Amino acid sequence: MKPNYCSDKELLNDFLNGNSSALETLIKRHERRVYTYILLMVRKPYLAEDLTQEAFVKAINSVREGRYAETNRFQPWLIRIAHNLVIDYFRKNKQYREISNDDYEADLFNTPRFSGMNVEQKMIYERVLAEVRMLVDLLPNDQKEVVMLRYYGDLSFKEIADLTNVSINTALGRMRYALMNLRKLVKEKDLSLEFESI
Repeated sequence: MKPNYCSDKELLNDFLNGNSSALETLIKRHERRVYTYILLMVRKPYLAEDLTQEAFVKAINSVREGRYAETNRFQPWLIRIAHNLVIDYFRKNKQYREISNDDYEADLFNTPRFSGMNVEQKMIYERVLAEVRMLVDLLPNDQKEVVMLRYYGDLSFKEIADLTNVSINTALGRMRYALMNLRKLVKEKDLSLEFESI
């Protein structure tokens, strides 16, 4: 079976049995999401690259040492490692996350709906993404964290609750308040977050 068609579990087993190309396939499969998540948190591409590399090194070492349980989903586990590295970085440097309107090369919402956009539609789409990201930065930290983990990290609410050491109801409540606050911010700033031309 070709590596690209193998599950993460199969690739991990292949890697543990000495197949280094299986590890390469795993990294290629997940590096963009891990990098994008870290970049959205730290807002510095060079730092995001370093932390992404560190996340994969930690993951590989954990797999080699038998500390990865096959019942886990590999991608959310990687995001948890990345999240913890970001938290450690901010604690160590006693910095706060910057609010920025920088454009990102990564396509965060790559869906078929947007794959055939014309230039005008793409400009509108990119404007909406930038405005949504700016609004997310204005949320209280606990709400921002849930939004980032859910929409950018692709974690379930149970995984978010486990990662942030709160109950599922608390995680759901934070998301509910985040969405309410985002709606208020859209009204206050009189933004139009619709794809008018699509």
